[in-house]
Parts: sequence; C-alpha cells; structure tokens
Amino acid sequence: MNVSSIVVQTLPKFLDEVVEALKNTPECDYHFHDEKGRIIITIEGEGVSEELKKLHVIEEIPHVIAADMQMAYSEDELDEHMQIIDDAEVVPKMLNEENVNVKDIVYNGDLKKKDLEVFAETLKRQ
Repeated sequence: MNVSSIVVQTLPKFLDEVVEALKNTPECDYHFHDEKGRIIITIEGEGVSEELKKLHVIEEIPHVIAADMQMAYSEDELDEHMQIIDDAEVVPKMLNEENVNVKDIVYNGDLKKKDLEVFAETLKRQ
C-alpha cells in the first residue's frame, strides 16, 4: 500500500468550490486548506500507477492549477528497511568478546578521533 500527500493549488476565489469537489471525490482524503488556495490531501494506492491515476483525476477538477506530490510512503519500502535494521547487529561482535584486546579495536567515529592507545592505557591503570 502506498500513501502520498498532495498539495493542490487553486485561486482563492475558487477555493470553496475546489475543496468541496475534493471532499466529494473517492480518489482522495481532504485534510485542510489555507486562505491562499493551498489544499492538503492524501491519496492511497496499491502501487505508483494507481496513485498516478488518482492524481490525474485530481488535476482534472475544474480550477485546480496544480496538484503536486510532496511526500510518499510505501509500505513495502518501509518493511524492507525495517528488515535491514532488524537484521543488523546493534553492538559489533568484537565488543561482546571477553578476551578482546582494546588495541585491536578500531574506532572510526567522530569524537575527535580519540587515541585508542591512550584509552587502553587508562583502562590498564584502573
């Protein structure tokens, strides 16, 4: 399932007419508008082609100047990224090993490139 937000633009003098048309079309869900003629709606579809068909219907409403996608959400894409996160190891295996030599740990972070040898010496003194 895909969900996309759309900003519809019309002239302020046609705002009420366009909002009413959007509220009455099954192709979208109306959310809100401002006095400048900007209207926020969402459309849903099983895929991009279904969403594009619905967007075309919106564009054909009288007095609609533009209807532009602003954000899209794809359930399949989110599921794919969630699987990558779920499969990733949060803590590197090396850090869970009991006999790891601190000098063997390579730090590539951004904390001013800490000197690990100084860190290792500090650990030895404790």
